[in-house]
Amino acid sequence: MALTTFPRYYEYYKKTFRIDETPDGGMVGYLHNWDTGRFDQRTDLIDKVLFATSNPEISRLDEDEFLDETERKRASYLQGDGPIFALYETINGLYAAAKSEGRRLTAEEWALVMSIRRRTFRMWDEEFARQDAGEPPSFAYRSDLSG
Repeated sequence: MALTTFPRYYEYYKKTFRIDETPDGGMVGYLHNWDTGRFDQRTDLIDKVLFATSNPEISRLDEDEFLDETERKRASYLQGDGPIFALYETINGLYAAAKSEGRRLTAEEWALVMSIRRRTFRMWDEEFARQDAGEPPSFAYRSDLSG
């Protein structure tokens, strides 16, 4: 049984952070960038994250928490056109309906939200992979934090 499993997920000062294993047995870290929606390589943060013993700004997440937090941030700070943003609007509609009825999301609604967030997370990964391969963006978006 392996002592350490990868990937490992964290929240680092309100941003999601992932640590993956490299082919040679090392580690590489990725910090969510609110301006671009991407994960930027930030291996310099690994020791700070792994050895944070009493810092309330750094916490371990499971995969679902990591995905949920990342997609909540993307939906909050990124604006644009295309299928990802339509799915974010679907989530917003579920929350708005529950709020107008003075209740929390039902278990079924929460399951739908998480299913949609898993889907949008994959869609972002696929979009960034296409762009990294030299293809033009398939949709336009911007960060509300960029000004």
